[in-house]
Amino acid sequence: MNFSRIVILSLMLVSGLITKGQETARIFGKITDERGRAVELANIAIPGTQVGGTSNMKGEYSFRIPAGRELKIVVSFIGFRPESTLLKLKAGEEREINFILKPSLQELDPVEIYEKQIRQTNTIRIDPKETEVIPTMKNGVEDLIITQPGVSSSNELSSQYSVRGGNFDENLVYVNGIQIYRPFLIRSGQQEGLSFVNSDLVSSILFSAGGFNAKYGDKMSSVLDIQYKKPTEFAASLSGSLLGGSAHVEGINRNRRFTYLAGFRHQSNQYILKGLQTKGEYKPSFTDVQALFTYHINDRWEISFLGNYASNFYKLVPENRETRFGTINEAYQLRIYFDGQEVDKYETMLGALSLQYQPNPKLNLRFITSAFQTVESETYDIQGQYWIGRLETSFGDEEFGDAIETQGVGTYLDHARNYLQARVISAEHKGSLTRLNKTMQWGLKFQHEIVDDELNEWEMIDSAGYSIPRPQDSLGHPNPPHPALLLNDVAKSKNDINSNRIEGYLQNNWEFAGYKNDIFFTLGGRINYWDFNEQFLFSPRASFAIKPNRWEKDIVFRFSTGYYYQPPFYKEMRGFQGNINRDIRAQKSIHFVGGLDWNFMIWSRPFKFTTEVYYKRLDDLIPYEVDNVRIRYYADNIAHGYATGIDFKINGEFVQGIESWASLSVMQTEEDIEGDFYYEYYNDEGVKIVPGVTVDNTPADSVRIEPGYIPRPTDQRVNFSLFFQDYLPSNPTYKMHLKLVFGSSLPFGPPDSPKYQHTLRIPAYRRVDIGFSKQIIGENAVFKPKSALRFIKSLWITAEVFNLLQINNTVSYLWVKDVSNRRYAVPNYLTPRQLNIRLIAKF
Repeated sequence: MNFSRIVILSLMLVSGLITKGQETARIFGKITDERGRAVELANIAIPGTQVGGTSNMKGEYSFRIPAGRELKIVVSFIGFRPESTLLKLKAGEEREINFILKPSLQELDPVEIYEKQIRQTNTIRIDPKETEVIPTMKNGVEDLIITQPGVSSSNELSSQYSVRGGNFDENLVYVNGIQIYRPFLIRSGQQEGLSFVNSDLVSSILFSAGGFNAKYGDKMSSVLDIQYKKPTEFAASLSGSLLGGSAHVEGINRNRRFTYLAGFRHQSNQYILKGLQTKGEYKPSFTDVQALFTYHINDRWEISFLGNYASNFYKLVPENRETRFGTINEAYQLRIYFDGQEVDKYETMLGALSLQYQPNPKLNLRFITSAFQTVESETYDIQGQYWIGRLETSFGDEEFGDAIETQGVGTYLDHARNYLQARVISAEHKGSLTRLNKTMQWGLKFQHEIVDDELNEWEMIDSAGYSIPRPQDSLGHPNPPHPALLLNDVAKSKNDINSNRIEGYLQNNWEFAGYKNDIFFTLGGRINYWDFNEQFLFSPRASFAIKPNRWEKDIVFRFSTGYYYQPPFYKEMRGFQGNINRDIRAQKSIHFVGGLDWNFMIWSRPFKFTTEVYYKRLDDLIPYEVDNVRIRYYADNIAHGYATGIDFKINGEFVQGIESWASLSVMQTEEDIEGDFYYEYYNDEGVKIVPGVTVDNTPADSVRIEPGYIPRPTDQRVNFSLFFQDYLPSNPTYKMHLKLVFGSSLPFGPPDSPKYQHTLRIPAYRRVDIGFSKQIIGENAVFKPKSALRFIKSLWITAEVFNLLQINNTVSYLWVKDVSNRRYAVPNYLTPRQLNIRLIAKF
């Protein structure tokens, strides 16, 4: 009996223990993001146990957990920060626990992240949203860039710009870490078409006007670093204007591993070109398609593909042109009647595949392969029959403003059959490692380049029946010669280039946070080897920044210096006649940049003031000439020079809630061409009689003149730009956006003349564009359930006035001659005042 009692008691005890081990509770709830959208397939787990589950399509979850002890519930999903909570439930208890997940990219305020990283470097951050409102013909990121300090642009039809005395080819452009190239054969802004960067796809814009770190490539002037969006939800946009239209779509799949971003653009600036001096049939058509696809394989691996296809077509059948030029006391009129046409085609393609591996938050490894191809053709046969007349300039004369005397009559014929095909294929690795207070970055790149170029162009000028250049007269000669017809500016060549480059960089960033000062220091270097000229380059670079913590004012002081080599690509190698210089070397620039960054408050609103002073020593320069946007190089390292100046910028909320800014730059850049000189001749009385003639046998009454330093083609001494926004306080849906640009005169000279004669000045560039916007549909608009408008988040309509002050800005000159070989520089004006209507819808 005692034994039976023991057995019964043992069974009861075991049963109690089993029952207690099986006591559970239930938790349930919903997992959403910050906007209240359900997060499907989120992982809910209890560390140290096998208990857990996942959320359904509605973000809901429910499962049982052990009761009677404290547990930690952890919710995680890719792209979001993990969330957790502690709880202890009684047996049989049920509790609802809802989780709101925050994107992992927003652990800190993006502005704070940018500010901390950017203020220690010579880099500025630009809000890409401003591209939607800035009045522009191109609707591109470059319109924001030209309003920054140190940047200048004197052609509203072009997206190209110069920085601190450099030319268009000295600027780096990256999109998602991939270097971007431009077409080669473009001569004028109206042929250029769309820039690569699609503003609808941009999430981040960083720009440096000099003194940038070693991680950026081998150019002498600037770097534009663009990052495209990483979609977290579905969105789309559609815009249209009198100049063209664009559309984009972005989104993410249900398991949030695959994202897509795509954009389409089409532009036809035919409406704008009709306002130019040359009247005729303009048929421009520029189309561009881009896409970025990203797949998160897991928390460590990510693969992405960036693709672009652009087709730019430009056709012109000119008819006539009439231009008045000169001064108040000496005015002329040019009339030209045209025959022929011009047809240009530029087709570019880019594909880049990127694989990223991040085993932990401190280490990031990236592998990139990319291929770029451009196929270009430039063909024209245009005959112009011109007449130059002198105008009556006496105000009291009845014929005031009329042509009273013929100065020249003639014909010219321009011919070109130019074809170019280039391919750039590269493979590279980039990486970064963060440890405590330092970050190391490195990269290695191999690049193969193929260029096939066929050049055939010439010009013939016939003035009053005489071909120019004119052969020597042979009147009365018993056996007169029969000279061949002479042509001007003949260039005919065929070049094939195959070459390889190896590039690499290594840099380290140190950050020392102290009670008195925060100190930032960056040291790095780049290597570059090009097997075409077998030149090896090493570019050390360093920057230093300090932020005094005990000051009341929030100021950061910066200084950077380094070597910035620019190995030639193809344009720098090709001379005026199409010849290739195989001994060409890299151009060199040494930067010294010092500045400060000051954050302060006015009217209880945030403002920022930045200034930089710089000096750039330039060696092994390749001189060049600029005509509109066409750069023609001398194809030889025969010059040295300098660029120096100071930049200022203030930006902030001049009007509460919206940002505006103003920039001022003062700069001088000059070059000294080695070995150039000329002679001046004087008679016995010391009067100069034959200036500018160079002969082998120098007479005793001549003086050798060495020009020394002369202005570079980009020597624009003063630049001022303003971007200002405002709205009606009583109705903020009405907004105004104003862009003002001023650039002082640029040097130029007659064609086929020595470089030291290029000291004439184009008139200053002055332009004001203004836009007026009205929000028709806002984010808080309410529509009926079946209304088609319910999908529209916002709808804006904008009226833009280009060249508000109707200023005739000169971009270049047309040079014509009379029979006496006298040259006339006839200005080529840019666009007049014009109106544009733009509609932007977001979904």
